[in-house]
Amino acid sequence: MRQIPPITKNLLIINVLAFLASLVMGSRGIDLNDIFGLHFVMAEDFAIYQLFTYMFMHANITHLFFNMFALWMFGCTVENAWGQNRFLFYTLACGIGAGLFQECAQFVSYAVEGFAAYDSVNIGGMIMPMGEFLNNWTTVGFSGAVYGILLGFGMTYPEERIFIFPLPVPIKGKWFVCIYAAIELFSALGTSNDNVAHVAHLGGMVIGYFIILYWKNRYNRQYRFQGWDGYEIRDNDGFFDKVKGFFSKMKENDSRKDTPKDKNDEERRRQAEIDRILDKIKRSGYDSLTTEERKKLFDRK
Repeated sequence: MRQIPPITKNLLIINVLAFLASLVMGSRGIDLNDIFGLHFVMAEDFAIYQLFTYMFMHANITHLFFNMFALWMFGCTVENAWGQNRFLFYTLACGIGAGLFQECAQFVSYAVEGFAAYDSVNIGGMIMPMGEFLNNWTTVGFSGAVYGILLGFGMTYPEERIFIFPLPVPIKGKWFVCIYAAIELFSALGTSNDNVAHVAHLGGMVIGYFIILYWKNRYNRQYRFQGWDGYEIRDNDGFFDKVKGFFSKMKENDSRKDTPKDKNDEERRRQAEIDRILDKIKRSGYDSLTTEERKKLFDRK
């Protein structure tokens, strides 16, 4: 657990604690999935906060395990590459977006079936009031956010080879994402009722793609995604060139002076610290620097 980055670790803990709480409260007759799960927007039990809370509720231990395994497997890598703030925003946005996609899919079913014209439905010979029937359209799980993370992994490490059971050979990250997207698309278009929110899974990937597309087109010292070629820092305003030129010029001027050995040692330590800060900018962006690091970057005594 010590090697898991903080956002991924906290998401794992929150999901597990929420599942344990649902078991405890369920034994007392309180269904947390009904309270915090995402109800259909036309249902009486729908609440806007459920678009957020539904992500942390799960139907059973198997549902929880596979979502948390995927979060751990891919979330650690993506968070280390993007930084904490970017990863947290991206993950929650994908989860909320997946919920919105699921609501749209349910509304289409509601309209196509013409449920608005009926007061009740016949289910296996049992008459159920329409309000109770709609309240049963409940979505839970972290899957939508996980599928967004899978997309982020595939676009960040497109050439990284991974093993996927039961395939006997490793496949590249970009093909891994494409295969999962195709499976969810065909499943969503199918007529089988497997109680899996395939549209929500696709929604998480779609939202993730547009977030990455937005980041790609942003300027001023941020990540640039080059299709399937990974990412690099975009330096449209010449920030890094200016910084490198600034310190290179100072180093050149210092080399022309006869300086004591201790001063040269101090300069080497200072340059090593500057290199560390520049590496941090490349990994997590300029906004990740502390006030002290920014001061060291630009102040020269």
